[in-house]
Amino acid sequence: MTAAFQASLLGLDDELGVGPLGDTVRRTRLDHGAWLDLRPGWLTGADTLFERLAEAVPWRAERRRMYDRVVDVPRLLKFYDEDETLPDPVLDDARRALDAHYGRELGEPFRTAGLCFYRDGRDSVAWHGDTIGRGGHEDTMVAIISVGSPRPLLLRPRGGGPSIRRDLGHGDLIVMGGSCQRTWEHAIPKTSRPAGPRISIQFRPHGVR
Repeated sequence: MTAAFQASLLGLDDELGVGPLGDTVRRTRLDHGAWLDLRPGWLTGADTLFERLAEAVPWRAERRRMYDRVVDVPRLLKFYDEDETLPDPVLDDARRALDAHYGRELGEPFRTAGLCFYRDGRDSVAWHGDTIGRGGHEDTMVAIISVGSPRPLLLRPRGGGPSIRRDLGHGDLIVMGGSCQRTWEHAIPKTSRPAGPRISIQFRPHGVR
């Protein structure tokens, strides 16, 4: 079900930019060497960025084979490879800030940016890990900024088990690190409740998809 985008009352007048990281980031240790960092409201003026990206990004609707049929991907997509210009300067600022904070721990910079546009509650992503490439056999990080209406991100151990829920939107940052991509799965579930649009920006190192 679709709901109109509602801007955050706290962010209506905020200037677009990234805040500090450092000790504002809260880390949760998960099982099997995985961890999760959360920094609520890291991107100020996030509603402005949502509106810019919704209009400026050349969104693509894709179809993928699933078992014996081809189905619509239930979200719009755009991938920015290492040599592509990002769609807004604040995303360059965000990537530089992430590199400064995580560079020593990660051992390399973030290189690519994948954008997903969840238009309403019918758009989703199924349980998965980013295991195409090095994420399937190496520890790595995926940093996600959420703008627009909050949607729940669920995480669970690979193979099943109790899930963890984080509601993300309005400039929140979440970073999945360590073994998270190969030992845990994450998903954005469908919902029948009214859900406004959300855009996620996923920064990844080279060779991680």
